[in-house]
Amino acid sequence: MITFSKNIVYLVIMIKRALFQKLNEKFNKGKAIVLLGPRQVGKTTLINTCLEGQDFLFLNGDDPEIRNLLENTGVSKLRLIIGKNTLIFIDEAQRIKDIGLIAKMIIDQFKEVQLIVSGSSALEINQSTQEPLTGRKFEYQLFPISWEEFENHVGYLEANTQLEERLIYGMYPDVLNNRSEAGEILKQLTTSYLYKDVLSITGIKKPELLDKLLKALALQVGSEVSYNELANLLMIDKITVSKYIDLLEKAYIVFRLNSFSRNQRNEIKNNRKIYFYDNGIRNMIINNLNPLELRTDKGALWENFLISERLKLQQYNQLYTNNYFWRTVQKQEIDFVEETNGQVTAYEFKWNSKGKAKIPAVFLNQYNAIGKIIDKENFREFVRNDTM
Repeated sequence: MITFSKNIVYLVIMIKRALFQKLNEKFNKGKAIVLLGPRQVGKTTLINTCLEGQDFLFLNGDDPEIRNLLENTGVSKLRLIIGKNTLIFIDEAQRIKDIGLIAKMIIDQFKEVQLIVSGSSALEINQSTQEPLTGRKFEYQLFPISWEEFENHVGYLEANTQLEERLIYGMYPDVLNNRSEAGEILKQLTTSYLYKDVLSITGIKKPELLDKLLKALALQVGSEVSYNELANLLMIDKITVSKYIDLLEKAYIVFRLNSFSRNQRNEIKNNRKIYFYDNGIRNMIINNLNPLELRTDKGALWENFLISERLKLQQYNQLYTNNYFWRTVQKQEIDFVEETNGQVTAYEFKWNSKGKAKIPAVFLNQYNAIGKIIDKENFREFVRNDTM
């Protein structure tokens, strides 16, 4: 059903998103605004906030009537659909066949129209829009609430009080707004939404394999991942493992770090680590929401939290960096390596600020790198833009 929206009222306390100003600045520039990210992270809410007080045409790609209406659409039919509207918001666009060509027609043929497109998966929307929208779009990614957004909203003291809770339950908006029901919400997220796009778009017929793979990846957070070992565990071939992990990345469930190497003989060159975009999702996958003091994986949780938060910071502030981990055959290692404009920075993560931590001098000397230890006392400088 096509709906016209104006002056939307929200039932939850709104956390101001880092992308709000950036999206507003891109309106009426003659290009589509494309917002990608996982389901339930607030894409629709963010766009509705940007459009608040204005009339706009809303087309929901999850609605089969809308999908049928837009199928095999030409310019004449689009003119009837658009009418006099100058703002069009297409939500869950990855569900709409040939969405890239539809968006291209709107941009090219309806110059007075501002098109906004959101999608919960890069699986289909990037495949459909990449070539048709070349030079015709501003593309952004939205993730679960960042620590900077959260702290700006609740204040330093309250955010700091919740740090351990956030390592367990994560940063999804609904989780933050309903803390007493966080476990139930995470269960709903993992069972109802986690695989929705992967399964519906790719046609994978064995969702139980995805479930087993995700559990294996969740238990290996912070450790190097072997595709061969995963293939043996799941009794499938290595190529299938690689394909499934790629799909999970495009669905914004996991992301990978490759190993840093400049062809030094003793450096590990082709390994990778895999992290989750959200700690709460990771913990729900392995059915472990125990408090931090009862856990043996607090180091992995801290590492996953920091790296996912750093990724949000980089994306929202358009920091063009390359991210890695580093290890040698002698098992010297660095948790996180960031390369920005030729400058290499090595980060070691420690939950306990009193614990011993040291970055290998051989790495710092070899790459003229900066070394930093990040713990719970100074982590804000790693995850907030205004402390950099």
